[in-house]
Amino acid sequence: MTTPAQDAPLVFPSVAFRPVRLFVISLTLTAVAMLVAGFGGHLMVGVFLGVGLLLGLLNALLVRRSVESITAKEHPLKSSMALNSAARLAIITIVGLIIAYVFRPAGLGVVFGLALFQLLLVASTALPVWKKLRSGESPDNSDGGVRTGSPAAEGTEVRSTSDD
Repeated sequence: MTTPAQDAPLVFPSVAFRPVRLFVISLTLTAVAMLVAGFGGHLMVGVFLGVGLLLGLLNALLVRRSVESITAKEHPLKSSMALNSAARLAIITIVGLIIAYVFRPAGLGVVFGLALFQLLLVASTALPVWKKLRSGESPDNSDGGVRTGSPAAEGTEVRSTSDD
């Protein structure tokens, strides 16, 4: 018998999330964007791109904090994670859009900064995992992820419906 999705334990793989590295990359990209935009006569586009990158970093830090607090509970719920994510993303998006509207047209750089940060975040977390997979190392769940749920569920096998 399979475990229904709503009853399944939460499993979060450990990722190579390095906020300091992302901050340095964001500062570097901001400097380059300001330089390029300054040569084009639109310095503030580069500044707002940096604001968007920093908003993206703030969002990533808040994600880490919420995952840690939700998974620390005895019975974490996926619905609380979803609600937390939706609320946080709505707030970050609204702040970004307000900045883009108030400081238009240069403020649109915030939206591009947020999008660029998401690309950076995916690349900075996916590349180490990809390299590890290419090197032939097998992922180990004992130290490769955070698993929550009842201790009785640990170590039990789940059969698929095709086993019957």
